[in-house]
Amino acid sequence: MNVKSCLTTLVLLSSFSVPAFAAPVASLDYSGEYLCKGNNVTVGDYEVTIYLKKNRRNSTSQVSVYDLATHTENKQSYTGQAITRGKQLAMTFKLSDAKYAEFSTGMGQFTKVGKNGWTFKNDYYEPDDTGGNYGHETCTMRPVPATHPANSATGRH
Repeated sequence: MNVKSCLTTLVLLSSFSVPAFAAPVASLDYSGEYLCKGNNVTVGDYEVTIYLKKNRRNSTSQVSVYDLATHTENKQSYTGQAITRGKQLAMTFKLSDAKYAEFSTGMGQFTKVGKNGWTFKNDYYEPDDTGGNYGHETCTMRPVPATHPANSATGRH
């Protein structure tokens, strides 16, 4: 076999083994307000509202970064961060603003609900002086109210 035939054969064989490169797909945006119902050993059943806002500056086509805020039934507020890759979610937020703040850490999975909504299930761990607290919650995005054009009602005389 001559050099030209060898090179042609190598090029043809290698074209079958090299995967095609696709353009990066834009990551999903899970920004919104979520009503969560959860349970843990310390508190029992509870409800909390979580707000996710995508931090576009620090997000990539693969991983999205979110600012996170929570508001509990008893008016407690916590802040933190979340990241997503595809439909996977990881989050952490401060449980206190003390010098040695404790953090809640969770992981979850998003599921599409309806045309524009999302839900996610989150399993989490919160450290404390007695060994920690585990819990889970299911969070459902509140629908964004539709905006309607101003009615141009005309009066009849």
